[in-house]
Amino acid sequence: MAQKVVLKIMSMNDEKTKQKAIEAVADIFGVDSIEADTREQKLTVIGEMDSFAVAKKLTKKLGKVDILTVGPAKEEKKDGKLKKEDRK
Repeated sequence: MAQKVVLKIMSMNDEKTKQKAIEAVADIFGVDSIEADTREQKLTVIGEMDSFAVAKKLTKKLGKVDILTVGPAKEEKKDGKLKKEDRK
């Protein structure tokens, strides 16, 4: 099952550091998608990978890294509306 890992990278202040972080995480087996936000210094990684391996690799490349959350990746939500048949 895919998981979502949100990390805070203390040194991610510019585009160069953001690119280094993305390249470092992209090499890890099982990563499906990566999102980076330089304003909040957050990196979101989704896939079937080891969250500790992600943090360890980023620490080696960029310095201090905090794991904020680890949890299941949210699937697409189904319609919240009930059909007329389901209400009976």
